[in-house]
Amino acid sequence: MEKIYEGMLGETPFFVTTLNLQHMQEIEKLQLEVYESLADQSILQPLSTEEFDYILSGNGMMIGAYIGEELIAFRALLNPPVDEEHLGYDCEIGEDEFHKVLYQEISNVSPTYRGYGLQKTLAQIVMSHIDLAKYDYVCSTVKPYNIPSLKDKFSQGLVVKGLKIKYVDKLRYIFYKDLRQELPIFTEKKSISMGDTVGQQQLLKQGYTGTYMYEDQNDWFLVYEK
Repeated sequence: MEKIYEGMLGETPFFVTTLNLQHMQEIEKLQLEVYESLADQSILQPLSTEEFDYILSGNGMMIGAYIGEELIAFRALLNPPVDEEHLGYDCEIGEDEFHKVLYQEISNVSPTYRGYGLQKTLAQIVMSHIDLAKYDYVCSTVKPYNIPSLKDKFSQGLVVKGLKIKYVDKLRYIFYKDLRQELPIFTEKKSISMGDTVGQQQLLKQGYTGTYMYEDQNDWFLVYEK
């Protein structure tokens, strides 16, 4: 396997490589291990074999972290098919540019190797391997109060462009990043509880963008700016 990154988890060396269809069994095994370890399984939308197959067949990119022969984490970017659920609609991207959109898809880290910042490391690696001649935007969805995933998105410079029902019945933040340009200078700022769905949706309608989050008195707040 070609190593695209090497590092240490404490005193244990690991490496990162690009995954392909030959790794399918390992990927699905790890996904199941991660899913079964979650106290709240609703925070993770597992991918089906067909969805993994789609990504691994050239419609995106998937990288995996290994210790020896063991896959301990993976992270995926998806070049999504254009349908009515496409996040480009939620982020006000023109339909003629939907082919330039990548989704940050599933990210799984083995319960045994949490606490080393591996999800963040894989994010930096996979984002650095995006073909900027081909793609201009990255989008993603995250459940409110899924704090690790929300922190993960904000740390990469993604911002909240929407909060709505996706995947039939699941409330999700819609995250967005323009790979070509920095965010504008904002002049107005409002903080609001992550639990106030209607209030956040009103701010988003008024042109506000969710830029970061913080904890205060046992609740989490989003800061919206415009």
